[in-house]
Amino acid sequence: MGREISEKERLDETEFRRRLRDETRCLMGWFKGGEFEHPDTPSIGLELEAWLVDRDGLPASQNLAFLERLDDPHVVPELAAYNFEFNADPARLEGRVFSKMEQDLDGLWAKAETCAATMDLLTLMTGIPATLREPMLNLDAATPSERYRLLNERLFELRGGVPLKIDIDGRDHLELIQTHLMMEAACTSLQVHLMMTQENAARRYNACQIASAPLIAASANSPYLYGQRLWEETRVPAFESAVNAPGQRMGDGRHASRVTFGTAHVRESLMELFLENLDAYDPFLPMVSDTPPEALVHLRLQNGTVWRWNRPIVQPGQTPHLRVENRVMPAGPTVIDIVANTAFCIGLTLHLEQEDALETRLPFETARENFYACARHGYGAECVWLDGRPVNVQALIRDELADQACAALIEAGVDSLEAKHYLEIIKARSRNGQNGAAWQRAHANCHGKDHQKLVLDYIANQKEGRPVHRWQI
Repeated sequence: MGREISEKERLDETEFRRRLRDETRCLMGWFKGGEFEHPDTPSIGLELEAWLVDRDGLPASQNLAFLERLDDPHVVPELAAYNFEFNADPARLEGRVFSKMEQDLDGLWAKAETCAATMDLLTLMTGIPATLREPMLNLDAATPSERYRLLNERLFELRGGVPLKIDIDGRDHLELIQTHLMMEAACTSLQVHLMMTQENAARRYNACQIASAPLIAASANSPYLYGQRLWEETRVPAFESAVNAPGQRMGDGRHASRVTFGTAHVRESLMELFLENLDAYDPFLPMVSDTPPEALVHLRLQNGTVWRWNRPIVQPGQTPHLRVENRVMPAGPTVIDIVANTAFCIGLTLHLEQEDALETRLPFETARENFYACARHGYGAECVWLDGRPVNVQALIRDELADQACAALIEAGVDSLEAKHYLEIIKARSRNGQNGAAWQRAHANCHGKDHQKLVLDYIANQKEGRPVHRWQI
């Protein structure tokens, strides 16, 4: 949920808005002057959120003690005391980049597993743990943090004190009234970063948006929330419901939601999204810092509290750079699945950005409908692909998109055997239809609603390291 609040920052909404306007003008000047980095080879990176659970498979709220014992700068706390997050070092998209990513993540995960074991705990990579129950997520379960306290306080200020109504209709139906945002902590994700140049940023961002539907279908891993079977990727409605603070009404008639797929394709520049941040959203954390405009402290804080499923990122510096953060995929099931999902995300985005007239051939509303259909139904989703072609998304991934993503990675400079290895995992998963959500559903069909057994069996498979399409029940 972002960086901690500094003791040097102060709460002042009027001053925050003024500085946000100044920094937005500064950023606009950078766009007009073409001042962003132009890398020949883009960098990539990822963040991975995970859980601590006890020997019964139940969430364990000991992240600060765990992180103190682990003592690794790559691992940081998250919103709930059950969660932690890995931050991988950025790497250039070339050669055997994904093998190196897998090796690094494997080592870090093994270190975390060993550390957790000394506390009689287990580590878990999943979208939402099947054993999580609503009473476990309240403000007492939040990681001690001024940022998280203010986020919760501000959410209900913006809502005029009105509680959140949770209403998610899936295979089962979940209805709740909540007076805190802690359900957001139920949703643990894989966040993939891809650098952009100023020239390719609009098209690359739109391509990432369009890629999000097949990405979420292939990677779905969150079929349960609070004991109810809901969507294949229940993180999507859960997160959107947990931080529901509607902003201004947009051109399409919808309110600008804090967690959003967006309202339109980018037309010319990512500046459009930063102007939307300024005009359509009230400050969520109006913390003022005495920093120069070119540091973009207030602009980045505002951007960090608009949770687009594909978020534009601007990184200031001597030569600032742009990247897109794809936030649609859940964590897990294994390290090799995570790296394969990352390769698919990047490769498919690179492929789609080369398609002629992409935004015309797949309009924004179609991309949006595809995204929610795939979040709800996973591999069973029926979508509309380029040029209005109706498709089953599982067949589309298996027969076309995995190969197209592979070819795009090779063209970008990734070792050909490397690209084929990780995209074959995506193809194999799409051949037998077993992603994390499908395995969890199959387990429940065999063993009933024994969600503790489900989580412990899941962790046993995770420890073996085989990709999820090869897991047995």
